[in-house]
Amino acid sequence: MVALSVDVLFDAAVRIQLLERSITISFADNTVRIKFPTTRRLAEFLDVPHYYVLPYFAMMEQEELVTRAERVGIMTTAKGSRKMIGIMKVQYEAETVGIIVHTIFTESAKKCQAE
Repeated sequence: MVALSVDVLFDAAVRIQLLERSITISFADNTVRIKFPTTRRLAEFLDVPHYYVLPYFAMMEQEELVTRAERVGIMTTAKGSRKMIGIMKVQYEAETVGIIVHTIFTESAKKCQAE
């Protein structure tokens, strides 16, 4: 079984998005937000029981990396977007650019650095 951490969950979120070839980015309130996979999807992907993932989401909310909105799902905050785009840029840039147009990816990364 995988040893869970906030970093492992963020990396898994990016890998899920790349595997599904679907990354939802929104630009609102002068902030870049990225839709996070559900807790159940992350648990399934990491092959751990769902209840193992939940405390880490509480930590991520407390650290202001993600926010939950009813009927919307889990979205990154400005801080969480910086973390996620950093992972995309450092570890999975070629794969990410294959899904997101290079210009949008580059501008999103610049926007996150400015926040």
